[in-house]
Amino acid sequence: MERKIYWTVAIISILILVGSYFLPGDPMDKTDLPWHIEHTSSNQTRVFGLTLGQSSTDDAEHRFRESAKPSLFKSPDGKLVAEVFFEQVDMAGLRSRIVLTVAVPEAEIQGMYERGLRMSGTGSGKKITIAPDDVAHLRTLPISSLTYMPGIRIEEEIILHRFGQPSQKIREKDSGAMHWLYPEKGLDITLSSEKPLMQYVAPGAFELLRQPLLNNGEVIQP
Repeated sequence: MERKIYWTVAIISILILVGSYFLPGDPMDKTDLPWHIEHTSSNQTRVFGLTLGQSSTDDAEHRFRESAKPSLFKSPDGKLVAEVFFEQVDMAGLRSRIVLTVAVPEAEIQGMYERGLRMSGTGSGKKITIAPDDVAHLRTLPISSLTYMPGIRIEEEIILHRFGQPSQKIREKDSGAMHWLYPEKGLDITLSSEKPLMQYVAPGAFELLRQPLLNNGEVIQP
């Protein structure tokens, strides 16, 4: 009986937290909220207090009060991408994960790959451990995109309330995951059987995000 009461209280507490986070009324810092998206005079996206194309990994570590875990990834088609991962970020009392893509010049990222310490296989390519000197340099470069993974499942009705109707929906052919696209916000929200995933880019770079989805998915009317 006591255990049943305990779990009931725990579930109610979680629902209250979700409600305060995603429903009307924002008692917390607005920069902690995923729908608080700003665009600068140069049309750059600012979210979670970071400006894409300007803020660095160092800035992100200060903002999130957590050390980033850097990695280099190589896709099957040979494309190299540098990312930094934050395992546990506390945003407005909600534990989440955040991945930042770092804008590394083409010539430099190839050098990072060649100096990599270790390589391991992943489900979508290879993961390379970056050398310490390259990690230090990576920390100073601007971030180009931010992916936010909240620690809870969010209903579509709540997403509609906070972000509005998407301008386009694309379903991935292989996984069946649905992408809600907001080009004017520089936002792609991925909905699947798992928790949602929100990827932010500058509006001017949105086609680089949308085109691969169009190549490997089908457009669904909003």
